[in-house]
Amino acid sequence: MQTVLIVIHLMIVLALVGVVLIQRSEGGGLGIGGGSGFMSARGTANALTRTTAILAGLFFVTSLGLGILARYESKPTDILDRIPAGTSQGQGSNVLDQLPGAAAPAAPATNGAAPAATPAAPKPDPNAVPTGN
Repeated sequence: MQTVLIVIHLMIVLALVGVVLIQRSEGGGLGIGGGSGFMSARGTANALTRTTAILAGLFFVTSLGLGILARYESKPTDILDRIPAGTSQGQGSNVLDQLPGAAAPAAPATNGAAPAATPAAPKPDPNAVPTGN
């Protein structure tokens, strides 16, 4: 239903743009848009004005229809519904760790080599000035 309404809406938009573009300019900015042409008859201006008003009304109706369909066809979700029910909060884990797809960071691969030793704490410099902490 929503796809059909979108297609109708787009056809109305294209027709509205076309009707607005073929209308005679009334502003006369920079001296353009004046003079005679096939749009100089008063009856044509009334027909184009009426067509523009009808297309604008249809545009408004289809826009409201699309908004209403988007509102009522959506399925609201809650992130808390994705958390497994059997987990407990008191064991130092947080909500982000309990989400699906969250895993502990993997240790870097060593390609069969022995793991590197952690560096020892640096020895204090005997000539350093004490800072008190």
